[in-house]
Amino acid sequence: METSILKSVKNTLGIDADYDIFDEELILHINSTLSVLNQLGVGPSNGFAIQDDEQTWAQFLGSDLPFLSMVKSYIYLKARLQFDPPATSFAIDSIKQQASEYEWRLQVAKEDING
Repeated sequence: METSILKSVKNTLGIDADYDIFDEELILHINSTLSVLNQLGVGPSNGFAIQDDEQTWAQFLGSDLPFLSMVKSYIYLKARLQFDPPATSFAIDSIKQQASEYEWRLQVAKEDING
């Protein structure tokens, strides 16, 4: 579970972990998405941001590890839209719908847990 957030996102985007040319841009998009997740109640209550490839999923999620798959997918979808959007509007709309569904499901799950 000590997997780097940045390296995981790079892997899902098809970018080699050692290729760091896009790291600054990806970190920006990842941190924006982490802020959205924080507003949904996922992750540390005081927020979370990455600076490089040292921050891990376990550091971000803490006891929220059951949300790991949804969170990883959500961050990938949002990063994909911002960093490397598909060429067609159909694909873009599909990704947006998937991301919206994850937002809703994460919010509902957190509300169920928190009462």
